[in-house]
Amino acid sequence: MIVVAIIGILAGMLLPALARSKSRAQAITCMNNSKQLTLAWTMYSGDNNDRLVYNNQGVSTNGQSFAPRDDPNWVNNVMDWELTPDNTNLAFISSSMLGSYASFSATIYKCPSDTALSTIQKAAGWTSRVRSMSMNAMIGNPGSLLQSGANINNPGYRQFLKESEIPSPASIFVFLDEHPDSINDGYFLDKPGNGSYYDLQWIDLPASYHNGGASFSFADGHIEVHHWLYDSTKRPNRPEGAQLPISVRQDQRADFDWVVQRMSIRP
Repeated sequence: MIVVAIIGILAGMLLPALARSKSRAQAITCMNNSKQLTLAWTMYSGDNNDRLVYNNQGVSTNGQSFAPRDDPNWVNNVMDWELTPDNTNLAFISSSMLGSYASFSATIYKCPSDTALSTIQKAAGWTSRVRSMSMNAMIGNPGSLLQSGANINNPGYRQFLKESEIPSPASIFVFLDEHPDSINDGYFLDKPGNGSYYDLQWIDLPASYHNGGASFSFADGHIEVHHWLYDSTKRPNRPEGAQLPISVRQDQRADFDWVVQRMSIRP
């Protein structure tokens, strides 16, 4: 009985340590995936006279829009909680403008900590969806959203069309883990408060897979996991977990400000 009790105590001490080790390993893998994707992004620019890869979103109607699947884009699949083929179909790799620069690897678009599925997706035997990464909306050519050199979604800030236009590459992020309920297309947009409907609101929400943080890759190639301060940012990683848009309280805006300050700069 004493031996069994000791084993039980040791197991109770060991299991949390194993869980933390698994979480750290997943975070390291996610950061490596982001690194590989950012290298592909950089190589594309190098092969295309400094021009950045397309990062499209469709023109918004009824408050929501998705990137058109038939246009050139860094990634063309649209995620949802239904049994839509885009959720599991790896064919998006071949149509992605970065696919060939990433050796057509599907894993680099996915955080291993992201296992969120809807009830019907679990019932269908799915184990995960194919993508966790999105791109900063202010990076790359946004297609029809680009008018007079500005992105009509965020006209008060610079749209970076060439890699050399980014004045401080270590301060502008390119890719991030997006919340599974927020991710749909590959275009991640939030913007500073300007007195409009979107004033201090999360439009898209970063993930919080890594001990309450998300992985970000920056234009200079470095990767970091940024941990959120507020529970309002760390929404449950499940269907309907984000409940967007999320109004941001003035006394809890540090997470929001950290993201938007690293999206772009004033012209």
